[in-house]
This record gives sequence, structure tokens and C-alpha cells, in this order.
Amino acid sequence: MHAFLLAALLSVCSIASGTALAAPQAAQGTVDVLFTPWDDAEGALVRALGDARKTIHVQAYLITSRPIANALFAAVVRGVKVELLADREMAIKTANSQISELASRGVSVWFETQYAAAHNKIILIDALSPMPVIITGSYNYTWSAQARNAENLLLLRGDINLAKRYLANWQRHRGEAQAWTDEGVK
Repeated sequence: MHAFLLAALLSVCSIASGTALAAPQAAQGTVDVLFTPWDDAEGALVRALGDARKTIHVQAYLITSRPIANALFAAVVRGVKVELLADREMAIKTANSQISELASRGVSVWFETQYAAAHNKIILIDALSPMPVIITGSYNYTWSAQARNAENLLLLRGDINLAKRYLANWQRHRGEAQAWTDEGVK
């Protein structure tokens, strides 16, 4: 069943991105799904970040969750390269945004400014390793996402081809983004 769901997700992603696959690809790896407020999505996310060894690539609409921000900082301390793409408007106008704190603590930050909303919620952990982790879903990286909202979070482990596609998309967005400076944007 998990393989079927992942194959369906791949098909939808390829259609939505405008790049149809020649043929559907069989899903690889495992899928975990969590639903808030009932499941501890934030805890699962923090644990996955704690397992990162080389790289973490984040695309976030907003980060206000201190446990998630602390897990990203802890990864930097462990020597993991952490790079973050964030929606500029949300980072600026949200009082509890953790973006400036993350930037000051060694996370490389860029703002996406070309879209009405940079609404991706994606974390790639060790995307080029034999056991990559893709985290996605409606789940914003906020306290409300865990405690007050109805959200979903998917953790997709071990699908190298899917991780490469997500990383290529992350890199495309990074190429369009503006670098963080102490003033906010270069």
C-alpha cells in the first residue's frame, strides 16, 4: 500500500511540475504518515533531523517552532551543512519567525521572492546518500501546525530517485532566491 501511495505521489508531482515521466516508477523505501494534532509530527521531524549526517535542505513557508529550529542548529553543530529557503514576506512579518536566529547560528538562508507565496514545506535529509529522507506535506514548521491545526506530514525514506528530483527542484528555487544578510536580503 505504501509503495502504491508513493507511486501515486510521484505521478502527481511529475504532472504538476510539467515534466511527465516516461513511465511510472516503482516507489522505493518506506513511508510514514502523521496527522496533527493527534500524531507527534514535530517530534518525528526533530528525530529525523537528529539523524542527518551530511546535508539538510529546507524549503519553508514559515518556521516558528523552536524545537525544529533547535534541531537544525544542532545539525550545524554536528557538522551537517544546513541550507534554508524561506518565504521572505512571512519571515519578515511574523514576530516569532526563527529565520534570523537560524541565520545567526550558521544556517545558510535564502529568501524566495518571485512567488506570491513560497509555500513549499520540504526537508531533504542526506539527499544524495543511499538512504535519503524526504519530509513533505501540509505541515508548516510552527507550533500551531502541531497543536492547533489539522495537518499531514510524510516521511519518505530510501527513494534515491525521488530525493534527486526533490533536490533538483530545491536547487532550481535556490538559483532564483536572494541571499540573507543581517539586513534581511542582499
